Amino acid sequence: MEMQQANGESHGSHSRETGDGMAQRERWGAMAFHPTRIPVPRFSGVDKQRFLHELYPLRKPAVLTDLDLGACKTQWSLDYMSRRGGERQVKIHVSELPQMDFIQKNFLYRSLPFNVFVQRAAENKHRDFFISEDIADIATQFPELAADIQIPEFFQKDQFFSSVFRISSPGLQLWTHYDVMDNLLIQVTGKKRVVLYSPRDAPYLYLSGDKSEVLDVDKPDLAKYPLFSQARRYECTLHAGDVLFIPALWFHNTVAEEFGVGVNVFWKHLTPEFYDRTDTYGNKDLTAASRATQILDRALKTLDELPEEYKDFYARKMVLRVQAKAYSANYE
Repeated sequence: MEMQQANGESHGSHSRETGDGMAQRERWGAMAFHPTRIPVPRFSGVDKQRFLHELYPLRKPAVLTDLDLGACKTQWSLDYMSRRGGERQVKIHVSELPQMDFIQKNFLYRSLPFNVFVQRAAENKHRDFFISEDIADIATQFPELAADIQIPEFFQKDQFFSSVFRISSPGLQLWTHYDVMDNLLIQVTGKKRVVLYSPRDAPYLYLSGDKSEVLDVDKPDLAKYPLFSQARRYECTLHAGDVLFIPALWFHNTVAEEFGVGVNVFWKHLTPEFYDRTDTYGNKDLTAASRATQILDRALKTLDELPEEYKDFYARKMVLRVQAKAYSANYE
């Protein structure tokens, strides 16, 4: 109740703007948002050889259909999952809004018995609070359910990092972010829309760490995020039995169009020395990238010693040097 009141007061408050500022926002608001939409290609009956030799080297998303996923497609009903998962405690995200925002942290972490969580996640309207998604590794915590699903063997066993439940309430939208590992999003039941953006479009996504500040990708605030309209939007809808390959560094945003159960499988497609050994959740940048970022921060702090005109000039020179030395022409 207190959170609802606080949100209501925040939404109902107003601030004064200058005439020019209001006019500019009105002009941006009047502009229709028509993003470039690129359908994610679909491939039927892909085996390991075809995946590794034809699709994997492209480093682009692909929807894989008609794969043998095991008994999960027919068995993972609400009652079945509640019985098999039992009363063991699981950590979840709780949010009053369907659009989860990891930057503003509009959610709380809570724990629930798994059987209670599954039942509540399936509700269209929640009596107490909105339940979202994310449960830890199913292989260790839920072996009874993990035995039902056959994960496509598109990587070596020693590359495996984690398998994570994605149990989503209707309407839940997960923030736009990237992962440093390749992954398969296996949609076992329900339907989910996925919007993706190429790593090359990062300059248009207004990043904060590994996340985009643009929360609503369908109706973005172009006055605040004008470059977002330049981002190419890859899009697909996952139905029960579909598997989406999401290459590392590809930004993705998901919306559960109905209650659904899925499994995310992550693996290390690079050799182990590239990854942070302390990374238990698979969301830390590669060690070399982290070191480079620290060096850059120190360089920028050094530029602060210069007068503004000189700081601006040498910063632009640094950008040109980075583009010349590090940008690749091998990717779209």
